[in-house]
Amino acid sequence: MSENIASSLGEASRVLLVSMRNLKFHVSRSGSYEFEDVICNCDTVDLVTPHFNPTLFKVTNTLANSAAKLFKNGKLVKSLVNYKFKLDKEYDLFFIFCQSIQDILILNSIQGWQEKCRYAVCWLDKIWAKDVDNWLVQLQLLKDFDYIFMNFSSSLDQVADIIQRPCYSIPYGVDAIKFCAYPENLYRCIDVLNIGRRSKVTHDALQELVEREKLFYIYDTIKDLYMLDYRYHRNLYTNFVKRTRYMIVNKAKFDLTGKNNPQEEVGPRFFEGAAGGTIMLGVPPKCEDFTKNFDWSDAVIEIPFDCSNIADIIADLNTEPERQERIRKNNTVNSLLKHDWVYRWEAILTAVGLDSTPQMIERKARLRDLAQIVNTSAISHPDPPSYRLSVSGGN
Repeated sequence: MSENIASSLGEASRVLLVSMRNLKFHVSRSGSYEFEDVICNCDTVDLVTPHFNPTLFKVTNTLANSAAKLFKNGKLVKSLVNYKFKLDKEYDLFFIFCQSIQDILILNSIQGWQEKCRYAVCWLDKIWAKDVDNWLVQLQLLKDFDYIFMNFSSSLDQVADIIQRPCYSIPYGVDAIKFCAYPENLYRCIDVLNIGRRSKVTHDALQELVEREKLFYIYDTIKDLYMLDYRYHRNLYTNFVKRTRYMIVNKAKFDLTGKNNPQEEVGPRFFEGAAGGTIMLGVPPKCEDFTKNFDWSDAVIEIPFDCSNIADIIADLNTEPERQERIRKNNTVNSLLKHDWVYRWEAILTAVGLDSTPQMIERKARLRDLAQIVNTSAISHPDPPSYRLSVSGGN
């Protein structure tokens, strides 16, 4: 199947954006699709979303990447079998967000992107230094790009040495407007939110707390989470976060770091928890990216990985309403002023020499206005009258 996309897309668009949203449906991808939506709302964009059977794509993508390694050439194989796009208009910028380096092979089905696009940028997400040598063939395809942005900065120098292209560190982001609990000042009905990888000890302690107290605790109950629709999932998750009091947040793959994987990185959960105004409890990464991007007091309250006394920690915090209000305000305001996706897109445009759009300027003004609202608002007490967790509750 072939398709000439330019004939059906806007004539004035300066950005060509290729998205995996119709191919990959794991919940971990919802954040990157959110970023793409912010780009589309803030710039003039032609969005290319290849349609292919997702179940079949798992097979073809795996086979294509295996074949690329076998042939030692990533340009010889296509993950989208018998499917191609042909461009017949020009763009200032080509952009793709690769959550996995294996995504890169879909470019072999897009004809003319190098010739028709003035600049090409790839955001390479979540590539661990220990895995870089396993993907040398796929990484070679990044040599066709002008700039590479990576949010795992400890892997950056290794990738840059391989592809010999400009590589920049860039932090993850969030739709800070959607995650913001203001101006409604939403009631925080969820006591604890614990999504993704978790400590069994901490989880079991929270389960015991649920049995003892009137505690509303939300957590994952199934494995291999896939979305029916990324927007529905993201909206649900966003509403959870901005209605949450305490959120368990840990460094990326915190249960695997150590001797086997010493690399410490900042996962997206920190940006989401802060933007939602939660009080984050967990194990923050010990790296420059964290201290630079979360440089305010109590951004994360550090607790042990296996925290059997989580009830006592929460109970102690419940006795400090003024501290809680300060934490929520600081997390929300800093997210609005520093971590919205528009700032990431602005950084990318600056690197390639393109100007910000009026829509970007308007969004940044709205973010500043929201930050002002949060700063001048009194945060309502998060506890319903019937809910009390005593300091001795964890004993």
